[in-house]
Amino acid sequence: MSAESAYWLVAAVAGVFGLLFGSFLNVCIARMPEDRSVVSPGSACPHCGSPVRPYDNVPVLAWLWLRGRCRDCRAPISALYPVVEALFGVLAVLLFRRVVPDLADFDLPHLVAYAWYFWLLLALVGLTFIDLRHQIIPDPFSIYSVPVAIGGAALLGWLGYEGAPTWQQSVVGAAASGGVIVAIMGAYWLIRHEEGMGFGDAKLMALLGGYFGLIPGTLYVLLVGSTVGAVVGVAVALRRKGGLRTALPFGPFLVLGALVWLFFGPQLGRVLDLRLDLLL
Repeated sequence: MSAESAYWLVAAVAGVFGLLFGSFLNVCIARMPEDRSVVSPGSACPHCGSPVRPYDNVPVLAWLWLRGRCRDCRAPISALYPVVEALFGVLAVLLFRRVVPDLADFDLPHLVAYAWYFWLLLALVGLTFIDLRHQIIPDPFSIYSVPVAIGGAALLGWLGYEGAPTWQQSVVGAAASGGVIVAIMGAYWLIRHEEGMGFGDAKLMALLGGYFGLIPGTLYVLLVGSTVGAVVGVAVALRRKGGLRTALPFGPFLVLGALVWLFFGPQLGRVLDLRLDLLL
């Protein structure tokens, strides 16, 4: 087997793991907003309560061969389930390509980095669908994951991996990024006497600051999220009778900025450095 074939075989394995974790994400998306355990009981049909058989739990394929219906009561099963599974499978492969670009990079530091960023992806995808549906950002996918961000940065620094912030940058990034959102919330309250953002957004920014550091990564995420959120918010508000006072969850826009930085951060970093050099 050639080196290229071996590389793509490993990438395919990463995709399979992504599909499996995508199936787990579906459980998190359904249960976390209701404060239910994501471990037990096992998956069951939400309509008739029949347990899902192991062979009906195969990501994406099970939904297709069941034609989107429960095997027992024939009630429809949301297409969101295979969409989440397929999406996370694709993201897992893209992340592998990003962190382990060559078979020569298939070593302990890069594998640890992959696992570290894999958890971030899991949190970002999960909280996006939960925030869109319930307008909440669960603590396990935000503030409770900040120690994972800081601890992972420290471990990767000890292993000699160069693609992550130092643990000091991670700590500063988490504290400052979350603090910026809290400050914005406070200023908005003083001016408008109403809540403009939720603490969930501050917790999410703390997580992103822990993973990317403060400058330029998290500031870029905030810029992209704010810009896209403002454009979409105005467009949606103009189509509704509520005018410009239409509330939209901000988390998914921050996630969009985070994904762009995660996958294209090195290229964007070089562009930003070049522009700063030209300005100076």
